[in-house]
Amino acid sequence: MISDNPNVRSIKHMAFAVRDSAQALEAYTRFLHVPASTELKIYPKSQNRVALFTLGGIEFQLCESLQPDGRFASWIAARGHEGLHHICYEVDDIEAALAHAVSQGASLRICQACQKYGAHPHPEGWVAFLDNDAGGIEIEFMQVYTPAQLDEYRAYQGI
Repeated sequence: MISDNPNVRSIKHMAFAVRDSAQALEAYTRFLHVPASTELKIYPKSQNRVALFTLGGIEFQLCESLQPDGRFASWIAARGHEGLHHICYEVDDIEAALAHAVSQGASLRICQACQKYGAHPHPEGWVAFLDNDAGGIEIEFMQVYTPAQLDEYRAYQGI
């Protein structure tokens, strides 16, 4: 059966909570031919090290907390294993997607990096997180910026 939710366009990315992003990346390199030159990027605001790559048309994020009580480390500790942390769904209209989810009983989760609830700007678009999960997988929505909106975001970040 196909969902009739007009707000969801596709999967933007899948984020995996891992203890060691370099070690996890090495497995993807060996088994799935992800380039060994894939950068491990450090995000100072959220205190994470992340390997980003595209596989099968979907962006993968291998996310390692740099602090023992960080978002991904805490998730691993609570479950006792690494795994799929969240799926980010690209939506046409983030406010409509959130309104639909809330009308169905969802509540919003705070963005740990930004300390904001609901839709707010991130480097690629507006994002929001649900406090509810689906089978243990967190749900994120993203309305990707148009090229003009991305230019505006980059200019704002430069202030």
